[in-house]
Amino acid sequence: MWNPDQYIKAWNFAAHAHHGQTVPGSEIPYINHLGTVAMEVMGAIAHAAQIDPSLIPDPDLLVQCALLHDAIEDTDVTYEQLCAEFGESVANGVLALTKNSDLPKAERMKDSLQRIQRQPKEIWMVKLGDRITNLQPPPHYWDNQKIENYRKEAELILETLRSANTYLAKRLQQKLLTYGKS
Repeated sequence: MWNPDQYIKAWNFAAHAHHGQTVPGSEIPYINHLGTVAMEVMGAIAHAAQIDPSLIPDPDLLVQCALLHDAIEDTDVTYEQLCAEFGESVANGVLALTKNSDLPKAERMKDSLQRIQRQPKEIWMVKLGDRITNLQPPPHYWDNQKIENYRKEAELILETLRSANTYLAKRLQQKLLTYGKS
């Protein structure tokens, strides 16, 4: 299982880094999103423990990256800060999960997925958990095209990363069945 002290350290770091941010289109504190991504991957860890714990060799990497996955992309936190606080493996995972804003928007996800695939499977699992969490009802201001594009991006994530974890792949597949249907 994961180390509770490392979880608390990552939670507190993320809460401080994302302080004042909200989930887009809501007044919900952003830490809620990070907590639900962590919950998804912790569910995968618990599920794997019943089958074969070796399926997730580094649960601490998985949980820490789940809590910190948006730190570089959405805050002033740097790769170097994450290295100093959490080590190179966590910092590399978060960096791979960070979209490159220098690329055209249409290329960002494909680039990120390629970088994620060069990381341990735990990082792949964070991306699966992130998209599961993000497939809540779309914001009221999204039009049908934006909803469909988001669905297609989720399908690309599933197709690219599904082999990382059967439990999370099935969760994402289930979410896709109902996404955008009200």
